[in-house]
Amino acid sequence: MAAISLVCGLGNPGAQYEPTRHNAGFWFLDALQRVVSLPWRPETRFFGDLADTRVGQQRVRFLRPASFMNECGGAVASVCGYFDIPAEALLVVHDDLDLPPGTVRVKQGGGHGGHNGLRDIFSKLGSREFIRLRIGIGHPGNSDDVSDWVLRKPASEDKTAILDAIDRAVDQIDPMMDGNLEPVMKALHTQHKGHS
Repeated sequence: MAAISLVCGLGNPGAQYEPTRHNAGFWFLDALQRVVSLPWRPETRFFGDLADTRVGQQRVRFLRPASFMNECGGAVASVCGYFDIPAEALLVVHDDLDLPPGTVRVKQGGGHGGHNGLRDIFSKLGSREFIRLRIGIGHPGNSDDVSDWVLRKPASEDKTAILDAIDRAVDQIDPMMDGNLEPVMKALHTQHKGHS
């Protein structure tokens, strides 16, 4: 696996969206700041905030798009294009309806699963072959309720489980950035005590 050169956390900008399930990718970036220095700068040419830092031996850029979720692909594609970052060296961190709260998974490639942020990245980047860090937010049970569900705050018990999963992912940041995904998958995909 290629080392990771760009990490993009997905979410919607604005205080009203900060506590909502769809912002789990931003929550990951916030949690990561506790262990990695992320010197954010607004970058209008990249449609978001960019941080350039080192994680272990790797130089990694971090992106927080300033556009709404369904238009985030332009930010991702502009950074990848400018710095000549191939899709395989991109990690996108996003909420995932198909995983329960407290679950986090890593995968490369695949479909968008109805996620509008991923759909826009596919379109603008022209590739699906990036790495995803999928943060489980659970499913409302009825597909008609999905739009409301992702834009609502999780119950406090679910939020605790989501943040716990994010912390476990943050603990794996060094091997993740090295592109060494096998031990990361083993650590994150193994069921943890306290989670059903």
